[in-house]
Amino acid sequence: MQLTCDAETDKKYFAFCNDRCNAARGEKSDMCFSATANFVGSTALGAVGIVTLTKVKHRRELLFASLPFLFAIHQFIEGFVWLGLDGKLSPTMTHNMAAAFMLYAQGLLPFLLPLSVLLFEPDGKGRRRMLPFLALGTGTTLYILWALTAYPLEVYVRGNSIVYINQATNNTAVAVLYVIATCGSLFFSEVKPMVIFGLANLAILLIVMAFKRYAFTSLWCAYAAVASVIILAYFWRTSKYRPLHYALPLWNS
Repeated sequence: MQLTCDAETDKKYFAFCNDRCNAARGEKSDMCFSATANFVGSTALGAVGIVTLTKVKHRRELLFASLPFLFAIHQFIEGFVWLGLDGKLSPTMTHNMAAAFMLYAQGLLPFLLPLSVLLFEPDGKGRRRMLPFLALGTGTTLYILWALTAYPLEVYVRGNSIVYINQATNNTAVAVLYVIATCGSLFFSEVKPMVIFGLANLAILLIVMAFKRYAFTSLWCAYAAVASVIILAYFWRTSKYRPLHYALPLWNS
């Protein structure tokens, strides 16, 4: 985990010491503000997640409905990464928080998202259509989990955003597989709001890639906020006529 100070470049590496990269005594640290934003945002997302879970009508809806709450935990964890980069936590704790953040953002989401859509589909035909995306997501997740354990993690701040670097996952091929696994299943869903959620998801991913690609992993706050609102709106609006055909066997057509 790289935690050295280099004030001569546009990348700001934060060390656990009093140096030019940290706020002077008596001044408010931008990272403290960012940590606060993460903690406040995660609290709001957590409330959205709890409300969404109260609208669940069947166990097959549970994983997809849990996404807002999982995003809330995700943002809460990054708050501690900000505190660590500001020298308020030990290097070991900061590394562990950053690793936990990466575990969900890169390691688990490519598998959890297509699986949640597969379980949510109203019939066996739709669920079978999700299998290629689940297989791709499973393979992507296994590779990324291996990479996260086999290669060191670099964490630093650039442009008021945290940059997470793993040399084995920081490439275009992995990014393409990641997007296909997470967005593809949504586009091929029979549930129209799922497609809308997929479009919003893809739009946010493309915007982040265009303007702050270097901090892509960190910028889940905007994604989580938008995604959580869409998921909550769907569960709230459809609560009267769900569950779908969940009484049928999982692969029934």
